[in-house]
Order: sequence, then structure tokens, then C-alpha cells
Amino acid sequence: MRTCLSGAFALALATASFAWSSVARAETQTITFLFTDDDQAYVERMEALSKEFETAHPDVKVNFVSSGYDAVAKQLPVQLAVGEGPDIAKITDWQLAPYYLDMRPYMKDPDGFAKLHGDSLNTLRFPGVNDPNSINGYVASQTFNLPFVNKTLFEQANEPLPKPTATLKDIVEASARVAKATGAQIPFTMDRSGHRFSGAAFSYGSNYVKDGKFSFPDDAAKRYITDLYNWTKDGSFPKEMWGAAGGTQYKNMGDEFVNGNVVTYLAGNWMVNPFQKKIGDGFDWTAISAPCGDAGCYAMPGGTAIVGFKRTKHPEAVAAFIEFLGSEKIQREIAENYVILTGADIKDPQYKLESKNAKEAMAVFLAARDSAPQAARDLERLKGSGAIYQLIVQRMSQLIVGELSLEDTFKAMAADVDKINGALAAK
Repeated sequence: MRTCLSGAFALALATASFAWSSVARAETQTITFLFTDDDQAYVERMEALSKEFETAHPDVKVNFVSSGYDAVAKQLPVQLAVGEGPDIAKITDWQLAPYYLDMRPYMKDPDGFAKLHGDSLNTLRFPGVNDPNSINGYVASQTFNLPFVNKTLFEQANEPLPKPTATLKDIVEASARVAKATGAQIPFTMDRSGHRFSGAAFSYGSNYVKDGKFSFPDDAAKRYITDLYNWTKDGSFPKEMWGAAGGTQYKNMGDEFVNGNVVTYLAGNWMVNPFQKKIGDGFDWTAISAPCGDAGCYAMPGGTAIVGFKRTKHPEAVAAFIEFLGSEKIQREIAENYVILTGADIKDPQYKLESKNAKEAMAVFLAARDSAPQAARDLERLKGSGAIYQLIVQRMSQLIVGELSLEDTFKAMAADVDKINGALAAK
């Protein structure tokens, strides 16, 4: 069974379907798997793998639910907090650690699974929350944020690609020159995401944490925000990119790049496979090195995980499914076919890079794996980091569309951070 929905209804249906199946088919263990990804082919393959698992385990029914990223990010924590939601989900929010199921006691070969996935399993374990030897799932992908560029537009404009030492200012200004020369609609853009925003912030020298508390925006972040704001005013970073959506809503700009409307697009390695399929021979493209700043040239790290939740009524089935998906065979297939940097230690993966463009881009991402600052890696695991990302999106949007001045934006951000720190201290 596959459900393809968006919003809170997808998660509500996942819970309702679980309850209905438990009553109507008492002899069958029904588990709900909530999955989201920008690569539709990957989504379809995960659905097919769910069916393969069902065939091998006739006593287990996998209710595969596909939903949009924004719905999962916003609704899943709420569902889990009240004891509802799916049995298994693909997540990006490490703060869900208190809800994880330790599957080690239920696995056939937990030591083999742990050996394959190695230190990546520590990403899911929070000190004082999860057992140091627990197996809560696996890291499905390691991600890094870098700019994608339309090489054809740069060539048409006789503009050289930005060098590895280029600052964000250099990259945006070069993109603006290319857009002016070629008539491209969008010189520079990024996903409407606090995470996507943050890589360059670290390059500018910002650090979101000081003395154990969130501290934002500091002087470096203010310089970065001021630059972004000025680029929206001169059209280098069009207002519509962030202003078209409301609140903290995530918005992916990948289709604009695919359609040839964007000169430079800041995203991540998860877009390499969709781009090689969607762009084809439409134009030449690649990724370039992380923008440099006063502090360095930093690629923002991130990742996704597939985890089981202890709210499940069928921990054995959940563990068996995770063990199946996380096996070397399946992880190698996923890594190679969908060009994913898995948490599993897959020896010499043969990525299915069908085009020269994709090969060049992936080489840049592979070279960037050691360029992520430790402060950014630490931020990903800090409780409250998701709230920081959300306030960035909301306040930056208000700034860009003219609801707030620069000074009012800085004050509003600082006030938001104070509230987050207060809430964390109260807990």
C-alpha cells in the first residue's frame, strides 16, 4: 500500500492506517514507514523495497507513506510527542532522539549491522538519552551544501567560473554579470531553509553558540545578513525566492535551476542525481567549492537518517525492516544508483554518474567532505537548532519583503533566540 500526501493529514493517516490495520488484520503486523526525498526515483525505489520486504515477511505489512519534507519536519515531532505517528521515518531532525527505538535486542545480527555503519551510528545517539551501544536506525545520507552553477550561461557570458578561493560576494557578483549578459531571470538563489543559509554564515565567521547558549546574530552574521539584503535590493538575489512563501515554510528552488532560469543555486549533493536525470543535455552544469569568508571556506554539513520509534507495537518487525534496508546490499544499491553518500561503510561505490556534469559535480562534493567546520557539526546535534533555523527563515523573509528593517530584524532575531534559550533552560 502506498499513500502519497502532504501536510499534517499524511501523518494523521499514517497513524489511522496503523490502528485500522491492527484491528482488521490482527494476524498481520502492520508498520508505517514515512519517507520523503527530493528524488522521486528514490522514493519509488523505497516503496518497491518495502514490497520486497513484505514478500519475504508475509506476516508483516509495510504501510509506505510519502510526504513532503516540510510536513514531516513540522508535524512529526508533534505526532511523536503525543505517542502517535509512524513506526519508522526518514528524518533530518536529530532532536527526535528521545523517541528512538533501540533495535539491538530485536536484530538477527546487531554486531554486523553496527560494524557496517560504524561511527555514523553515534550521530543518532545523544549522551544521557540513548544507550551508547544502541542501534536506533542508520544514517541514510551525509550531505554538504555547495553552489551549483549553470556552466553554459557562464560560457555564453564569457565569465570564468568562480575560483575555489572565491567569496560569496565574488560568486554573487559573477552570477549577476552572467544574468545580465544572458538574460537569465535569477542570478543567485538558495532553498528557503535556515540550514542552507548557515554555511556562508560560518564562512563569514559567525558562531551560533557562545558560552553554552545560542547567540545569534553575532557581528559576522549581521554582515552576512546585510549582504544578502543588499543583493535582494539590486536583484542579484531576487526577493521572490524567499518572499513567495510564508512563515518558516521550506521551499526548494531546484526546478528553477533545472529550467535554466538560475545562474547559481546553493543546494547540496542530494540534487546531483535529480539534476542529471532532469537536465539531461539541456545545458552544462557543475558544483563549485564552498564560498570563502573571513573564517574560511565552509561547506555546511547535514544528513538524513531512517529510524524506528519506540511507540511501535511491533519492534521485531521494525528491527527486521531496518536491518533489511540498512544491509550492505541495499545500501550499496542506493549509494550507487541514487548517488548518495551513505553512513554505511560501502567499499569503492560505483556511482551511476551518467553525465560528465554529474561526475564533475560529485567530485567537488567528495572533496568538500573535510571542509565542514566542527561548530556546524555540533550545531546539528544541539537541542533547539531546528528552532534557530526556523527563526532565520521567518525573519529573513520579513526583512526581504520589507516588513522589517535591518535593525529591527537583528532585534527580532535576538529576541527569538532569548526565548529559545529560556525555553531550553526551563526544560
